[in-house]
Amino acid sequence: MARGATRTGWLDSRHTFSFAHYRDPQQMGFRSLRVINEDRVVPGAGFPPHGHRDMEIISYVLEGVLEHSDSLGNGTRIRPGEVQRMSAGTGVRHSEFNPSTTEPLHFLQIWILPDQLGLPPSYEQKAFPIDERRARLRLVAAPAGEHGAVTLHQDARPFTAQLRSGQGVVHAVEPGRGVWFQVVRGIVALNGTEMRAGDGAAVENEGRIESEAETDAEILLFDLR
Repeated sequence: MARGATRTGWLDSRHTFSFAHYRDPQQMGFRSLRVINEDRVVPGAGFPPHGHRDMEIISYVLEGVLEHSDSLGNGTRIRPGEVQRMSAGTGVRHSEFNPSTTEPLHFLQIWILPDQLGLPPSYEQKAFPIDERRARLRLVAAPAGEHGAVTLHQDARPFTAQLRSGQGVVHAVEPGRGVWFQVVRGIVALNGTEMRAGDGAAVENEGRIESEAETDAEILLFDLR
């Protein structure tokens, strides 16, 4: 199914699930995963200050630099290989900007529903070296910050992997859990089905997921209660 789209003079965004003016009753999220937006921002532009409540927001930069500022007093820059988590909780305002005058910004913004409402807002950012992501699934967010991941207030575990052509990863799925598989770059076969950059798939009632890259590729895998 084609993704939704938002295009302005400075933003080109693709929406895996319903977001903003894109509404599809069949695409309202998967389990606690509510939003995956793939955003491309031209140099010197970005999202002005705006508010959120009761959402776990993850930013995952693919190219360029994302400049973040929020009402908690954080002012940071996020680069490829780094993951940012902001828990909006009782309410937070933030802005996201491409500070470069020449280079575009390409990043994913991911929303996950929290396991409880009214949490205190909080912020976290961590780098995950390429060696931890090459040809293997690296956990980047998890309850209680398991295995050095950023902390999520939900029983959800996003993983990422960088694959060269011919490399693959396998993920065991516990009973009662489901997986959302997202191809970030390249072409990947998921359980034998070819998927391309921007494609996503829900997997349920499977005990094992196998993926193999047909080209150099980057993937995200969300293991969800």
